[in-house]
Amino acid sequence: MRDTLLIALYALAGAAATGLAGAAALRLLRRRPLTASIAVVAAVGVVAMLAGTLAVAWAMFLSSHDLSVVTTVVAMAAVVSLVTALILGRWVAARSRELALAARSFGEQGDFAAPAVPATAELAEVSRELAATSAKLAESRERERALETSRRELVAWISHDLRTPLAGLRAMSEALEDGVATDPDRYLKQIRTEVERLNDMVGDLFELSRIHAGTLALSTSRMSLYDLVGDALAGADPLAREHGVRLVGDRVEPVPVEVDGREMSRVLGNLLVNAIRRTPPDGTVAVAAERGPEGVVLSVTDGCGGIPEEDLPRVFDTGWRGSHARTPPAGAGLGLAIVRGIVEAHQGRASVHNIPGGCRFEVTLPTAP
Repeated sequence: MRDTLLIALYALAGAAATGLAGAAALRLLRRRPLTASIAVVAAVGVVAMLAGTLAVAWAMFLSSHDLSVVTTVVAMAAVVSLVTALILGRWVAARSRELALAARSFGEQGDFAAPAVPATAELAEVSRELAATSAKLAESRERERALETSRRELVAWISHDLRTPLAGLRAMSEALEDGVATDPDRYLKQIRTEVERLNDMVGDLFELSRIHAGTLALSTSRMSLYDLVGDALAGADPLAREHGVRLVGDRVEPVPVEVDGREMSRVLGNLLVNAIRRTPPDGTVAVAAERGPEGVVLSVTDGCGGIPEEDLPRVFDTGWRGSHARTPPAGAGLGLAIVRGIVEAHQGRASVHNIPGGCRFEVTLPTAP
């Protein structure tokens, strides 16, 4: 028992000394190629075995011949192991370099293509992660380009929308000032209408800027959708009568929600105004509210005839109008963007899809606890 313990101690001492030396070598070679680190790891295992074997052989006082045989066998095994480790290390390093080149092209061009040659499980995992990151980056760049295009269009459209009423206001004010207006009261009424339109446009821009900046402060309270929809229908009724459109709200459940009443009234108002202006005379705009699997679903259905499929993804984009017209009812193209921003601030979702004869805008909100 005592001899076995001594043999174990000698072997442990030789292996431990080799392990410490290997750790120091790895620390010194941490900035060197991967091949060097793999060679050191392989050498530590081989040399630890060699050191332990020789320490035990010396401790056992073998004959010179036996000691020479043991040393030769262990040395040959060490040489073969080191050569094998170097070959495998170079193979792994080559796969690593190929992955590095692919990652470099990913950084320069924004598209990652994993090396076709097989690699270790760790390198394969890194390749998959880089491929996923590349796809996410491509989507992000596409969204950024779409947002930039939307912003440019918005600036151009708003510039036009501001210039047109301002030019009219200037002409009418000059006519009143020069005393050539045949009907001053009509001019004053028109000036008031244009000023209110400009005020609404500036209010929409301010609301949209708060949404984009993330500074939209919500004062939520518990209320019933029945009351919210009722107030919105009452506010939109004069416009509906003017356009000859029927408003229907008989499918509204009294579902409680935690929302900012003022902001959600704006959401409903924008959806109703948009639906009324797009629905032909004698058409119907229907509002419904009911519980759904994902929360409370508030919908506004119109008779606009449908939205082209290629335009559906852009409906809630800033500046989208659904028409190339620069005059009402096209509007400033901000109403639906504001709808989406306010709904998302309530942790909800806004969507649209076509139905026979028109389209349905849906707002999904979390159910109040």
